[in-house]
Amino acid sequence: MGESKRHRFEHDGRLVYEWEQNLDEVLIYVRPPEGVTAKMIECKISKNHLTLGIKGNPPFIDEDLGDSCEAGESMWTMDDGELEINLKKMRKASTWESALKGHGALDPVAKQEVQKKMTLERFQEEHPGFDFSGADFSGAAPDPRTFMDGVKYQ
Repeated sequence: MGESKRHRFEHDGRLVYEWEQNLDEVLIYVRPPEGVTAKMIECKISKNHLTLGIKGNPPFIDEDLGDSCEAGESMWTMDDGELEINLKKMRKASTWESALKGHGALDPVAKQEVQKKMTLERFQEEHPGFDFSGADFSGAAPDPRTFMDGVKYQ
């Protein structure tokens, strides 16, 4: 996903997870306790809910998602001690306000940055011969899902 900036969700001063999004997916990053392996993880992804924890224990996360995902195309992996949950967006280019409902919704400035980034991603995808890497918007960034006749599915 390039140079994107992860958003942090903290509780009582401790990092719970980080997350980011692009046109197609929301990625959630969690650092399990040291010594926890992928075989010990229990992760259930449904259309509107995520449950994550260590098998045999109450879930660490048991929350509704910030929007709907395609559960059958969503997955999780663990590499170098970091758990990555990949949620395939139900609606391409939708801007999720938060990865999990009620968890640190994007402030207006962060939302504008996300919309700008996703709109440029959309332009790049729809016009592969052009380089939009230095493009900018004057004024507010548009909603990447609906701007200029909406998303074109391929």
